Amino acid sequence: MNLLHMKYVVTVADMGSINKAAEELLVAQPNVSRSIKELEADLGISIFHRTSKGMTLTPEGAEFIGYARNILHQIDEVEQMYKEGAPAKQTFSISVPRASYIADAFARFSTKIGTGTAELFYKETNALRAVRNILEADYHLGIIRYAENYDRQFKDMLAEKGLNCELVSEFRFVLIANRKSTLAGLDEIHFQDLSDLIEIAHADPYVPSMPLSAVKREELPDNVKRRIFVFERGSQFDLLASNPETYMWVSPLPDILLDRYQLIQKPCVDNQRVYRDLLIYRKDYHLSSLDKMFITELCESKRRYL
Repeated sequence: MNLLHMKYVVTVADMGSINKAAEELLVAQPNVSRSIKELEADLGISIFHRTSKGMTLTPEGAEFIGYARNILHQIDEVEQMYKEGAPAKQTFSISVPRASYIADAFARFSTKIGTGTAELFYKETNALRAVRNILEADYHLGIIRYAENYDRQFKDMLAEKGLNCELVSEFRFVLIANRKSTLAGLDEIHFQDLSDLIEIAHADPYVPSMPLSAVKREELPDNVKRRIFVFERGSQFDLLASNPETYMWVSPLPDILLDRYQLIQKPCVDNQRVYRDLLIYRKDYHLSSLDKMFITELCESKRRYL
């Protein structure tokens, strides 16, 4: 397999066009086209759908591009490592759900990376994008969250895509709300106590091989009259701190955040659903020293707060 061909194909995938890729690579367009055809012939797959609007990846192509990015990135790291006088750059990348115990682990981890050259990437997103970031965007690690009744669907999907998975935690969601909320004075909270309040939600449910409508009925039931969809954790906390009518379902929060935003945290006796957070990474990926350092902090944070 020709590494130059691999680089050309990844650039075409990034640019969405052979012409744009040729301009980016400073090579002739026919050379790029020929490289794609030769690589497809070597692999025995079609990497791209060729349309009037440009080049889009086939399912096999998307999988190959994920591997290719990883290979090219490793080659860059090796070259950098052995250049005379150039310090080795430490890299760490992870996609995670919006969870404060994970953010706490990352913050503690960031204080221990040393004084050498380092780049850390931390992205909060949903399970589908976490998987795609590993397969297509050169992220090394991911953490995905799902309800335990969907365990088989997720495990099957991860196996099919060549991803390892390790259980990080199991928990039930708790409610957080403003300290002036009507929920603050209740000894026991039931679903009916939430009927006049406003739910803050993520609105990104996903379960492999299941229709989105079916998953939304379970994760975002229709009996909630008022709902605000917010995808950024800091803005969610700002809303909760400012509006006593709002509440949100979360994995348990550390006291420092509850105090910072003047929030309460309580269980709901009607909510018995169990969720799981799984660490995922490629089966051909070897955990780095930074990865292992983060995982240690993650386990410590889980023990502190869950």
